[in-house]
Amino acid sequence: MATTSEQINALAGTSVVVHPLVLLSVVDHAHRSPTSAKKRVLGVLLGQNDGKTVNVANSFAVPFEEDEKDPKTWFLDLDYVESMWEMFRKVNAKEKPIGFYHTGPTLRSSDLEISELFKRFVPKPVMVIVDVRPTGGRGDTGIPTDAYFAVEEIKDDGTTTQKTFMHVPSLISAEEAEEIGVEHLLRDISAPLSTSGSLSSRVSAQLSALKGLHSRLIDIRDYLAKVLAGEMAVNHQIIYNLQDVFNLLPPGMMSGLDGVSSEDDVEGGKGRLEVEKSFRVATNDQMLVVYLSSLIRAVIALHNLVDNKLVNSRAESDPTEDTPVPATPSAVPASEDAKKPEEPKK
Repeated sequence: MATTSEQINALAGTSVVVHPLVLLSVVDHAHRSPTSAKKRVLGVLLGQNDGKTVNVANSFAVPFEEDEKDPKTWFLDLDYVESMWEMFRKVNAKEKPIGFYHTGPTLRSSDLEISELFKRFVPKPVMVIVDVRPTGGRGDTGIPTDAYFAVEEIKDDGTTTQKTFMHVPSLISAEEAEEIGVEHLLRDISAPLSTSGSLSSRVSAQLSALKGLHSRLIDIRDYLAKVLAGEMAVNHQIIYNLQDVFNLLPPGMMSGLDGVSSEDDVEGGKGRLEVEKSFRVATNDQMLVVYLSSLIRAVIALHNLVDNKLVNSRAESDPTEDTPVPATPSAVPASEDAKKPEEPKK
């Protein structure tokens, strides 16, 4: 049996790619389940595993029950799993069972036992936790998936080994056909919102993006604080990525950060003020264009409203009078007599 270090090294470069079809199926499964909202649902993941990338392309639901008070009491219908896999294999033989999913939204004590059960279908089953909560979940600030592999933990004191889960990075990717379907779905969802007002939808989208940015900045701050305190080991790849992020900042911005010293502090402060001023000027110019466009649109709308009021009032005052229609050039050619100019009278 491979040791923990060998398993970790083997899974270090592994990533899990989840397709949008799987997310839609999991959400549909969770909403159609007659169980309580507190209970989770479970299903089988189908796809390919080449050793470095686990491609989760499809899934199907499985009858699953568990006792909330006793985590060791649970039921999973394996006969149903085998029969469903036989039917899926007739449709697409490339998609094989690669693991299972559940709606957690956190790890449970029975997950290790379920992972051992799925080893009869795949040697290294992947477990993907999908957070289907509409608000308050991981989907508010990032992707709603977490992927894990079960590994054997060997303790330093020589005691009995213990199985645990190892977290691996997960991402959401789609093929061209899936991207088109997702775009149409989002368009249908956002259509009612756009009728009520595009401004509110844009503000909500910006607020959600700012929440995600704030959450990631807090994670970066906590990580750097733990590294500085010696609680966590230094990950050079993360440090390199952070350095790339700071290199994208405009010149002069770094001197205004707390704890960053510069030899010419005065010149750095002046540069920071100039950058801030340029940002304000550019933002004000953009807002001025938006403001003028809104004013012009409002004036045109009021002008059309006044014209409609005048036309309606004239029609109500004199119903027999035809509504004046602007003259348009006639397409019928004039007669020969009409074309001849009148001769002067003698």
